[in-house]
Amino acid sequence: MTAYYNEFKPEAAHMLRQLIKDGLIAGGDVDERSITEVRPDDIKGYTQCHFFAGIGGWSVALRLAGWDDSRPVWTGSCPCQPFSSAGKQKGSLDERHLWPAWYRLIRESKPATIFGEQVASAITDGWWDNVAIDLENENYTCGAAVLPACSIGFPHKRDRLWFVGNSQSAGKATQQEQKLESRTVAMPSGNTGNVASDVGNAKHGGRNGEKIPTQQRKGIPLSAGAGATEHVANTIKQGLEGHRGHEQEHGSQGRKEQDGHTGAANLQWIECPDGKARPVKRGIRLLAHGVQHRTPILHALGNAIVPEVAAKFIEASGAA
Repeated sequence: MTAYYNEFKPEAAHMLRQLIKDGLIAGGDVDERSITEVRPDDIKGYTQCHFFAGIGGWSVALRLAGWDDSRPVWTGSCPCQPFSSAGKQKGSLDERHLWPAWYRLIRESKPATIFGEQVASAITDGWWDNVAIDLENENYTCGAAVLPACSIGFPHKRDRLWFVGNSQSAGKATQQEQKLESRTVAMPSGNTGNVASDVGNAKHGGRNGEKIPTQQRKGIPLSAGAGATEHVANTIKQGLEGHRGHEQEHGSQGRKEQDGHTGAANLQWIECPDGKARPVKRGIRLLAHGVQHRTPILHALGNAIVPEVAAKFIEASGAA
């Protein structure tokens, strides 16, 4: 059983080959062509297909979720630049809007299970609505949730939209039940620190049709905890998007949270370009001085998913 990785950036493709060699991701082949050049016949015979593969984070996530390398699945993290708040925000008019190219392969190859990821800000541009409609037209039942990295205790936010598509023919629910459950995945709060936000028709409303407040659609955390403000994002405590005073309220003694991550006393605040202050572990150098090839490494890491978050979504999706 062999995996297929599609990644057009040479530096990331090189890293993929090394990770495969080291056994850190599923064994397979790396294709450096643009996804627009890939045809269904090119990927016949592969058990797993990872598009926009980056440095193989989806393979790591599947393994963490107990998904065997020999079990069929497709994954993809479409380029975020067309929808990122840091980009030009051209949306579907951007040449890097590559969902149509991936959808073409999905439509013609009909994989049973698909997992994907996109920046959360794409919701307001209708990206997820369009993806869900395309998949439902091909008889997939779809679900999605916004989960940040801090939802599992990491000291940064990194909001991402995670989605799954399951072939309806493989499910046990009736067609009517599938339609009702389509587009939302309710993540168990025990796994996510009560910060999961269900996404359904997310361009205009939340779960069960409830309206999403304007501030949430403008990029403020979808599930901010008590005391959250528009100016400060606090990710010290699992599940908290709060205020700068959290460290004082909870004491400055050195400690570690239950999940092993560093406590408040070992963190320091930095001001970020979006006007919010966020904590980082004390002593971390924000620039990688002296590291060979640091630019492509930082690019690869910046584009990568957080596998542990993806693994929680895979487990909660019901497809694992």
